[in-house]
Amino acid sequence: MKLELIAFTQRGNALAEQLAKTLSDHGHQAAYTRDGLKAEAWAERAFSRSEGLIFVGATGIAVRSIAPHLRHKSTDPAVIVVDEGGQFVIPILSGHLGGANDLAREIATLIGAVPVITTATDVNGVFAVDQWARRQGLMVCNPERILSVSSRLLAGETVGFFSAWPISGELPHGLCPVSREDVQVVLDLHRPEEDALWLCPKGVRVGMGCRRGTPAAALRTLLEEVLTQEGIPEKAVCALCTIDLKKDELGLQELTQELNVPLLTYSAQELAQVPGDFTPSPFVEQITGVDNVCERAALASGGTLLRKKTTRDGVTVALAMEELHLTWKEHL
Repeated sequence: MKLELIAFTQRGNALAEQLAKTLSDHGHQAAYTRDGLKAEAWAERAFSRSEGLIFVGATGIAVRSIAPHLRHKSTDPAVIVVDEGGQFVIPILSGHLGGANDLAREIATLIGAVPVITTATDVNGVFAVDQWARRQGLMVCNPERILSVSSRLLAGETVGFFSAWPISGELPHGLCPVSREDVQVVLDLHRPEEDALWLCPKGVRVGMGCRRGTPAAALRTLLEEVLTQEGIPEKAVCALCTIDLKKDELGLQELTQELNVPLLTYSAQELAQVPGDFTPSPFVEQITGVDNVCERAALASGGTLLRKKTTRDGVTVALAMEELHLTWKEHL
């Protein structure tokens, strides 16, 4: 996670500096800088550019600092408070969707502190669907439905669950596999018709080709149309894929920035080796050295082709789904 830390006393500064180093050593991108910003100004800046904020100090300071910037549980970053003595680690915002609870547990383990977890599902040992979804790399598309699912589980009621993919491990207590008729939680790439909590994997690779100089707006227009026709949310896109001849194409670069996904490029030789039945184009082969760019690029890292080539005004789009490896073990 991309994390930022702030502290307010000499003792707190020492802990924050050591914690930033320890978190970085354990795979996080943690930054602690003594730039003299007041807590409110620091929080405003950190909210817009970080996945997690860590206050080393009093909870009250953290609460007042973040209050003006709260937007929605689905978008707010994780916020953690660590007392300057390093005794307690308290997640105060985005415990499940933002990963604050898991981060608090990790920090507590690293510094020998006590994690103070207050979310009802955790306190009662009940399956937390939003926390499990985050650990699996799934998106919660309608987070307003989380409360109804958690409330049923906390009340000891059964929650009907449907998944379009197999999930290894033992089904958590309270969940019951059902058909689509009586379901409260749906794990699927496509928007469910049922009034249910919708979990969706962020695993759609977009294969794309275009004429040189095609603006990002034209690329996005066709992509949005294809996604809408397939009933796939834009947030499910995890990468744009194309031939390496297009790696400097400004329209593609701008679109990846708008979608906040990487641009993956492959050589003609790599694309030619992708197995499958693709839509050939003699013109494309003459220009690029391979008979199809978008379908092959979408499948270059494996998966399943969801949508074959769609062409308009010199832009081609194809969709593929990555292989999913889901497990119930991560809910423990």
